[in-house]
Amino acid sequence: MLLRPAQLAATDRGGGIRTTPMVTSRIGSRQMLNGITVLEPGAAVPLHIHNCEESVLVLSGHGCAHIDGDEHEVGPADVTWIPAGVPHCFRNPSATGPLAIFWTYASVDATRTILATGVTTRIDQEHASTDRQVPSADGSA
Repeated sequence: MLLRPAQLAATDRGGGIRTTPMVTSRIGSRQMLNGITVLEPGAAVPLHIHNCEESVLVLSGHGCAHIDGDEHEVGPADVTWIPAGVPHCFRNPSATGPLAIFWTYASVDATRTILATGVTTRIDQEHASTDRQVPSADGSA
């Protein structure tokens, strides 16, 4: 199966964060999830943990990855590997350009627990909300 991000619906997660789910259980994946998230200037994903491993590849832009208490500057082609249960987040400190990341979870049952609130949601449910879907960057569905 070939997936083209520009042809997939993105979900506006609020706060300047937009996600395009790609490989999901909805297309038949049984072991992994992946997609692309764009953080607009000043946007940040809250500190959180997952119930499985996650890897993130920076596609474009520059940002900060907070992983297990350490802050790291990240840029294009940098990759993180984050074990289950390790607190982390990404933020875009830029005032002008977006930060785009490609993420992969090692389970279709991946969850995110926001540490500030304790709220846990399934990753696939976070991105499934059709009422907040917006066109991808090129304006297509």
